[in-house]
Amino acid sequence: MLRMQQQQQVDGVVGGGIVAEAEGHQEAAVYERVARMASGNAVVVFSASGCCMCHVVKRLLLGLGVGPTVYELDQMGAAGREIQTALAQLLPSGPGAAGHHQQPPVPVVFVGGRLLGGVEKVMACHINGTLVPLLKDAGALWL
Repeated sequence: MLRMQQQQQVDGVVGGGIVAEAEGHQEAAVYERVARMASGNAVVVFSASGCCMCHVVKRLLLGLGVGPTVYELDQMGAAGREIQTALAQLLPSGPGAAGHHQQPPVPVVFVGGRLLGGVEKVMACHINGTLVPLLKDAGALWL
């Protein structure tokens, strides 16, 4: 009887380890998918179809003459939710305390396969004049 209980404990630990390892591989697969998607074009925008800030970023890029690849995460089902969770972990965020705010999970913009950031970073780069050179370096603009 004692031997059977010990075997069940070992099986439980090993089984839990396998599940945790599988979840780790699944999470790594999501990040790999994001990396592949982000490097698929000079400018990639992860967006949500009803998000006004996503619309602003897409309009800005189009207005500059960039044709970004846009992934509407809300239209991708469970895969979109997994990608959105992974992207939220890549973006800096405040603690959510008074005076601080959380970075919204979308839009997320990649330029040249590298994370640029969310709406605040894109707008800051546009205002300070660094967005166009980034886009040129990535091959998104010919001017």
